[in-house]
Amino acid sequence: MARRREVLSWALYDFGSSAFNTLMITFIFNRFFTEVMAPDYNTGTVMWARAINISAVVVALISPILGAAADFSGRKKFFLVSFATMSIVFTTLLFFVGPGAAGTAIILFVLANIGFEAANVFYYSFLPDVSDDDNIGRVSGTGFFLGYIGGLISLAIGLGMIRGWLPKDEYLNVRGTILLVASWYLVFALPMFLFVKQKTVPQKIVGGYISHGFNRLFETIRHARKYSEAGKLLIARMIYNDGLGTVIAMASIYAGAVFKMPLEEVLKMGIALNVFAGLGSLIFGFVDDRIGGKKTIMISLVFLTIGSSIGVISTTVGGFWIAAAIIGFMMGPNQAASRSLLSKLTPDDKQAEFFGLYSFSGKLSSLLGPLAYGTVVAQTGNHKLAMASIVVFFIVGGFVLIFVREEEGMRAAGRRVV
Repeated sequence: MARRREVLSWALYDFGSSAFNTLMITFIFNRFFTEVMAPDYNTGTVMWARAINISAVVVALISPILGAAADFSGRKKFFLVSFATMSIVFTTLLFFVGPGAAGTAIILFVLANIGFEAANVFYYSFLPDVSDDDNIGRVSGTGFFLGYIGGLISLAIGLGMIRGWLPKDEYLNVRGTILLVASWYLVFALPMFLFVKQKTVPQKIVGGYISHGFNRLFETIRHARKYSEAGKLLIARMIYNDGLGTVIAMASIYAGAVFKMPLEEVLKMGIALNVFAGLGSLIFGFVDDRIGGKKTIMISLVFLTIGSSIGVISTTVGGFWIAAAIIGFMMGPNQAASRSLLSKLTPDDKQAEFFGLYSFSGKLSSLLGPLAYGTVVAQTGNHKLAMASIVVFFIVGGFVLIFVREEEGMRAAGRRVV
């Protein structure tokens, strides 16, 4: 009974924190910032891209330290609560920022985003505490599934708030969604804070967390050279994930700039995207088992390239919906197959190391895409050209992936090749 309560409490954290990713980063606040808070749309787009860059750099730099703290301290709960609270507090403060105060808004968002991403490091580290070897996949999947559900429900509520549940005076209908995110995050994180306990035994380290964290990072990189197929996958994934992350972060802004889509329509599209992503993940999970992770990722990259290209050349909202459906359907399979393939290419005793590097590279991969998009908009003011520059990341990432030899990598990792 206690284990079930802990598993549910752990998964509910994903359910709650997903509101931040869905409403703040992807669909509502980013659009509100560019249209209302910033001096003009293009300036807002550049500022938003830079904010994502800054958050990614900070989290990438502190991830090794946080990873060391998670693995070797007995205070994972303290760090989790501290960073989650940081995110919730600075998100709440954004509600009080008025139109035109773009500088204040972007500082508060960066701090909230750093707290959100840093808290995730400790949240993920609790997985071994709430599961065992027999059910770790199911427990992880439960959190992933509830995250999608939480994003869908919070997005639907946000749509209702914007459409008339709250008055439009002083943008209260939109600003109210900021408080929705903060309260949703807090309420569903509380079971995690209260009921989940750290069971992994703390370990002593030589020196402080900073030196140990970076030493462990460099050790993992050395192992990546030995297991070269896993290393090549990490490089490929860092490139194509940069493209995917940028498309997700800029989709709402792009829809407003190019197609003049009202925010309500964008939110409807967001709900549909979550549904498509869930279906794609479910269906391509079987495809992955059947044909392998590399081929599954390649299929997803081909369609992500096609979908993004359709979004660039489309002149109608209908065409953009088709592009969004393709991207949404392939978004989940791309991420899921990347994780499963890395697991196949990594020995059992080095899974934690390589997934730590996977997380680190994921933060680094939030740099170039937003930087490219923001730079193109700053120089040309052309959002279509900016989005076209992101398609290159899918193509180059796919090219690098070609050189990953899946079966040879599995043999090197001691896996059975069927």
